[in-house]
Amino acid sequence: MNRRAAEATTLRVAASAVLGGHGQDRRLIALGDLNDTPQAATTQLLYGPPGSQYGTGGFNQPDKGDASRLWNLAPQIPADHRYSRIFEGQRELIDHILISHALLNRLQSVDAHVNQVSSIDANPTARRNAPASDHAPLIAHFI
Repeated sequence: MNRRAAEATTLRVAASAVLGGHGQDRRLIALGDLNDTPQAATTQLLYGPPGSQYGTGGFNQPDKGDASRLWNLAPQIPADHRYSRIFEGQRELIDHILISHALLNRLQSVDAHVNQVSSIDANPTARRNAPASDHAPLIAHFI
């Protein structure tokens, strides 16, 4: 947990440096396997100032934090596809796409291609010769 928090903090510092108060104009996408859900503290560190993530009351109310905030596209994934891995039969969304303010209005769609994901377990060698990833790809389209 401490390592993930340190990694998330490092990425957050890098995102803040890139956005540097210009976040409403700068396009930034941070994405990948975070090994944590959207609600995890380590994932939320990446969002920056709280207040207007998708699905919250503040989303349509711009504020001074928007210039450095990152939005997780997870709530925009269709509910029945809102997972990227199945671990011991449980669906988990541990892969994420986060975008800066400049891309919010350019987002056309986002989805997880879950049709080929099968359940895995804690045995690290069980998939040694598997031909594909145990994660569903997340794909976002922008205009």
